[in-house]
Amino acid sequence: MADSFTKLYIQVIFSTKYRAPLLQQTYRHRVYSYIGGILKRHEQIPLAINGVEDHLHIFFIYKPNILLSDLMRDIKRDSSAFINNSGFTNTYFRWQPSYGAFSYGSSQINMIIRYIENQEEHHRRKTFLEEVDSFLEKFDAPDNPYGWID
Repeated sequence: MADSFTKLYIQVIFSTKYRAPLLQQTYRHRVYSYIGGILKRHEQIPLAINGVEDHLHIFFIYKPNILLSDLMRDIKRDSSAFINNSGFTNTYFRWQPSYGAFSYGSSQINMIIRYIENQEEHHRRKTFLEEVDSFLEKFDAPDNPYGWID
């Protein structure tokens, strides 16, 4: 509707298939830029994209002109093709089929951006699965809902 207003802040987290450590530092930022382009193509506003070898975080302002599941499908499909066509890995690259998505209020934006920007430092102290457990606890979710962590 033309007179509708939304301002939805969403963080999405997903990993490489089987959490394989395939997102190497040498090309990671090119992948993040590519994903930012996919978001913009779908009229979304990227705020932060970062991760480590086996997973990534995407924080963006979500415009509900596309289903979140369709947006994630497009991001995973197109970025996988980009990684494979660019020859970044010696093996076929795939993302896990599922994801976790979490919403935030405007007062939390800077904190979430800093958290995402500091993923490498964060994961020197906490594993990906420990991180997932903390998200599930913080958002009152059941353990590994819908199997979003392969």
